[in-house]
Amino acid sequence: MYWNDLNSRLKAEYGCKVYKLALSSGCSCPNRDGTLDTRGCIFCDGAGAFAEAGAIPDQLAAAKLRVAAKSGADAKYIAYFQSFTNTYGDADRLRALYQAAMAPEDVVILSVATRPDCLGPDILCLLEELNRVKPVWVELGLQTIHPESARYLRRGYDLPVFDQAVKDLKSIGVTVVVHQILGLPGETPEMMAETARYIGQSGAEGVKLHLLHVLRNTDLAAEWQAGRVQTLELEEYISILELCLRNLPPETVIHRLTGDGAKRDLLAPLWSGDKKRVLNAIHQAFLRDDLIQGSAL
Repeated sequence: MYWNDLNSRLKAEYGCKVYKLALSSGCSCPNRDGTLDTRGCIFCDGAGAFAEAGAIPDQLAAAKLRVAAKSGADAKYIAYFQSFTNTYGDADRLRALYQAAMAPEDVVILSVATRPDCLGPDILCLLEELNRVKPVWVELGLQTIHPESARYLRRGYDLPVFDQAVKDLKSIGVTVVVHQILGLPGETPEMMAETARYIGQSGAEGVKLHLLHVLRNTDLAAEWQAGRVQTLELEEYISILELCLRNLPPETVIHRLTGDGAKRDLLAPLWSGDKKRVLNAIHQAFLRDDLIQGSAL
């Protein structure tokens, strides 16, 4: 069995487990403020995930408290700007936020989630500047390479925009991590494997694989309640996950094997709310099937 998991890579580099601290930049999204759309992506509930608003030092302190029971006194951290589009704003304002997040000695990486169409020259210069201080990761929400699925999601950009963003980010030396959603309506397992192969060939160093899950107060919830969307069963998800991993190069770092929303808002699939059980089932399947990342290439 082999898959290139992030935790092992970080532990080898830093000598301990590295914990993510979810932070808010206060940025909006062009898919919500009317620039592209006002509705957002079909799966997005407009909430702030796990981050809290406030000054960055206060957010860091609160985020550390959330992991304190398991992190220990000598832990190291990733400052993770997670929700919405964290490069969608004034570069000087963002510089102040990012520098404050990177300032503590125990923060070893800055990770910024954004859209490929929100990486203008000023933002790229900022990211290049910060990457000279501490490693910078940029996470891009691709989700799928298939145009019909992208339109259904209301992603708001075409595949060449993603390609250019990866090229630009690679040119300034930052690490690129790409998000993919498994279980999109109308996509077959082979279509999902095609997206995984594309990501693996794109130049991105890492990938986050997510389960399509339905949250309250989203347009996807209305689709699901009307019976137009089906979510995957756990066994289906694991089978597709294994297929995608076999189609990713061995050197691609796997940042996530599944994703879930807040339990209070989760409508489907309910099994995804028990993250420990899900991860145990995934790891047991990997052992049973002797999963080898990249073996289908």
